[in-house]
Amino acid sequence: MRSQMFLRSAVTHFSSKPSRTHHRPYSSEFNISSEVISILSKKKPIEPALEPLVPFLSRKLIASVIKDQNLNPQLGFRFFIWASRRERLRSKESFFLLIDMLSKENGCDLYWQTLEDLKSIGVSIDPYCFCVLISAYAKMGLAENAVESFGRMKEEFDCRPDVFTYNAVLRVLVKKEVFFTLAFAVYSEMLKCNVDPNRYTFGVLMDGLYKKGRMNDAQKMFDDMTGRGILPDRVTYTILISGLCQRGSVEDAKKVFDEMKDPDSVACHALLDGFCKLGRMVEAFEMLRVFERDGFVLGLRGYSSLIDGLFRVGRYDEGFELYEIMIKKNMKPDVVLYTILIQGLSKAGRVEDALKLLSSMPSKGIPPDTYCYNAVIKALCEQGLLEEARSLHLEMSETESFPDEFTHTILICSMCRNGLVRKAEEIFREIEKRGCSPSVATFNALIDGLCKSGELKEARLLLHKMEVGRPASLFLRLSHSGNRSFDAMVGSGSILKAYKDLAHLADAGNSPDIVTYNVLINGFCKAGNIDGALKLLNVLQLKGLSPDSVTYNTLINGLHRVGREEEAFKLFYAKDDFRHSPAVYRSLMTWSCRKRKIAVAISLWMKYLKKVSCLDDDTADEIEQCFKKGETERALRRLIELDTSREELGPYYTIWLIGLCQAGRFQEALMVFSVLREKKILVTPPSCVKLIHGLCKREQLDAAVDVFAYTLDNKFKLMPRVCNYLLSSLLQTRDRMGIVSQLADRMERAGYDVDSMLRFKVLKRLRHRKSRVMVGT
Repeated sequence: MRSQMFLRSAVTHFSSKPSRTHHRPYSSEFNISSEVISILSKKKPIEPALEPLVPFLSRKLIASVIKDQNLNPQLGFRFFIWASRRERLRSKESFFLLIDMLSKENGCDLYWQTLEDLKSIGVSIDPYCFCVLISAYAKMGLAENAVESFGRMKEEFDCRPDVFTYNAVLRVLVKKEVFFTLAFAVYSEMLKCNVDPNRYTFGVLMDGLYKKGRMNDAQKMFDDMTGRGILPDRVTYTILISGLCQRGSVEDAKKVFDEMKDPDSVACHALLDGFCKLGRMVEAFEMLRVFERDGFVLGLRGYSSLIDGLFRVGRYDEGFELYEIMIKKNMKPDVVLYTILIQGLSKAGRVEDALKLLSSMPSKGIPPDTYCYNAVIKALCEQGLLEEARSLHLEMSETESFPDEFTHTILICSMCRNGLVRKAEEIFREIEKRGCSPSVATFNALIDGLCKSGELKEARLLLHKMEVGRPASLFLRLSHSGNRSFDAMVGSGSILKAYKDLAHLADAGNSPDIVTYNVLINGFCKAGNIDGALKLLNVLQLKGLSPDSVTYNTLINGLHRVGREEEAFKLFYAKDDFRHSPAVYRSLMTWSCRKRKIAVAISLWMKYLKKVSCLDDDTADEIEQCFKKGETERALRRLIELDTSREELGPYYTIWLIGLCQAGRFQEALMVFSVLREKKILVTPPSCVKLIHGLCKREQLDAAVDVFAYTLDNKFKLMPRVCNYLLSSLLQTRDRMGIVSQLADRMERAGYDVDSMLRFKVLKRLRHRKSRVMVGT
């Protein structure tokens, strides 16, 4: 109490007349620094003795004192905490100096001890002092300690977090997606406590969300920011551009870029990378030319993006030429560019060159990382060189680039794909022998392989193995209580408990996810064990997982396959969440068409179009009525007229076309084909096959030839039996020999092995006669 009274009187005295009394004795900064160090070494407590020096202190001086090697760390911490009460004495330099001190052995323990000492004598602590502590823990990768510090500052030190402290803990939480719910609970508490978020707050949240693919949530944060009157700065704009590019919305990203007053090289590289990732290289190079006119200099990241983009569209030679240009400019590639080059060589079929490049990296001072190895292992597996891939995997294990979950998943998938399930199991056991826990993706790969080889019992046992040790009760509690649970925990000061709960779930990294169950459900359905698949649906829901559209689509197909059509529709109508999934609608339409229930398929299609807001109720009903009245062409043309997303809805037109063929309504099917061709909507090869077969059967051979010509124009390659059926149908009529000859020539130019189809004597004679005429001329 006496020290607090002294401190208050000292502040009052020296703030009332600082310049007249104290400037002269401390005109030299060196003298002041020496006086501060003397006080720190000799006075106890230091705070009252330091108060008279306040008017003469500067940020630079604070940093120089903290830097002093002879200073006791605890005294340095105490001096920093005292100086931090005044905003004018805070600086980035002293902040980062303290982080370095805290990062040393026992640094954080000594800091906590200092905080406890100050609390015991009634000295209040500024939130800035906890902000530096949280940042130090984050730098050291001790996220749990950072979260604990945030909780303790409120509970034990009665210190209300400010915007900077909230930002520090949010930056820790958004690094892992499992903690996003907790991050938003902290953000919610921040708002409840009337702490206004700043531009950096929104930047941290948006960046975390974009990096994890949570685009819609990130957009909401951006809207919230602008709604609060906070204008985006260069950093925020760049985060937004990167996020939009990651989603593939490069046009929107370009609009945001154009809004920037003075875009920097980071924003230019982000936008350029977005176009390259989509393979839109003409626009990317045009954009580069515009940037360069404005003084932009293409850096290593830009070259990497362009080379990657060229490889994505198969322009390998141009990609390697650009790499040579970069080398001539004395730019050194990094491990990221090496990975891109290795992937490019692998995709171009130059696996030996990829291996050579991988081997040359250490001599150039760049040790290959896991991504480099994975790129080559994947290429070897794709070429069926499984032993070579396995050897490289073993070589990789002896380097610092230790195999990760993707390495194991690539190998296990490849082994299973080639029917080597036992080899895949060996790799799986090796992972466990090394004391590693296989990832969910690795488990899923092996379960999928077992299912495809018909070993459902073994697959089910592997699922059970994943479930052992899973904190099921915790998962259920958190999943059922949702965000409210975390809001309450953060509000009551139990943020550390919330963090530990989520970390416990994250550590159970091999717990089955929805993909695991989908793989098993698919295996059971393929084996005809639909009841087993439905049981798995119940199990996954009891485990707190939510079925997705893949789950429902697999079950609907499985039920139809065993003739349980009514149950399939019950499942469809029971869960509204997934009735908007295009895949589920396509499955139901396909099965309805196979059962020749065209009207049901059309009704489902209209429901889907209403669901996705392509059609209003009246228009959808009008089109459906046209179908029922037999006015198929009118209904079709009306649909196409209203269709603004033909690429998305194209498959529905062809499902309908196949359905008409299966129902024997070939004249209507041919009309649909003609309209789709006229409107430049792609008709799929299976649709063409159905049409050709049906038209040949009904002796509408000219129409069948027309459809086949369409497949040649679109570079479709049909199965030999389809071609043989068409040719044999034509050869049965003598007046079409000329058409057969022309068709055979076109087929040969399109890459068909026509000679292998010449089992018909007439066609053989025809081609023999033609070759004799050519020799004679």
